[in-house]
Formats: sequence, structure tokens, C-alpha cells
Amino acid sequence: MTTVPCKQLAGVIDQIENCDEIFHIPSNKEDEGMGLCAGAYMGGKRSAIIMQNTAIGVTINTLVTLIQYYHIPLPMLISYRGELGEPVACQVEMAVHTKALLSQLNIPTYHFHKADEVNELDAILEYCFMCKKPVAILTDASFWKGA
Repeated sequence: MTTVPCKQLAGVIDQIENCDEIFHIPSNKEDEGMGLCAGAYMGGKRSAIIMQNTAIGVTINTLVTLIQYYHIPLPMLISYRGELGEPVACQVEMAVHTKALLSQLNIPTYHFHKADEVNELDAILEYCFMCKKPVAILTDASFWKGA
């Protein structure tokens, strides 16, 4: 599991860091994290990345030329910043484009608004690893407030 710093996901990242059952390698940038996940997959391991939606734009090349081209399953748990109630104005601009970019890349995208939607996670992960494709799981502020 690799994570990129994110204020909205800080509690989740802390739990991952403190879990002995998860091998955690923090990343400085999302494309670097995707490279780590690709290496783990090529080494016979399952991996995932936790990141912010604001970095989708800078990861497009890595997603297409590494993850998709080599059929690497990559669950992406993405904090979906920039929706109603977002306190940081610059986050809003990327929120407008996130779903469209993922759609353009043909990446299956799931959006969790409520805590009980986490029940879908096992099926999403099974799908990701079965079809060897990246999947995006967007989690917005309302999801984390109810979690």
C-alpha cells in the first residue's frame, strides 16, 4: 500500500501506518506511488494507492503508459476534494474535471458519499484484480464525516 499525504485521509493513513498486516510505503507524489504499485504487482503482490483527486491530471501519463498498458490492477482510494463545503478554493477547479478525466481514460469510478457504501469495497476490489484494470474509488467529505 502506498499513500500520498492528504489532510482529508490523514486518519486512514495513520491507521495504515500503524497496522502490522499492511506493508506501507509512503510516496511523495502520486505517479511515484503508482510506480511502486506497479513494481509490487510485477513482484507478485497486490497493492493500492491512497491519493487526492487534485493529482489525477499529473498521473494521466503513468496511468495510461504503465498501469493500463501493462494491465496492472490498481485500486485508487481517492479523496474527492473541491465539492460543496470545500474550504480551499484551488481544490474546486480539479473537482470539476476529475470524473470526466477518469471517464475519458475508461477507468471504472465509484463515488462513496455515505459510510455504508464501504460495503461495496470487496466487490470493487475483486473486480479490479479480476479484470486487471485500475479502479477509482472517490470518497468525499460527507463520506468521511459519517465514517
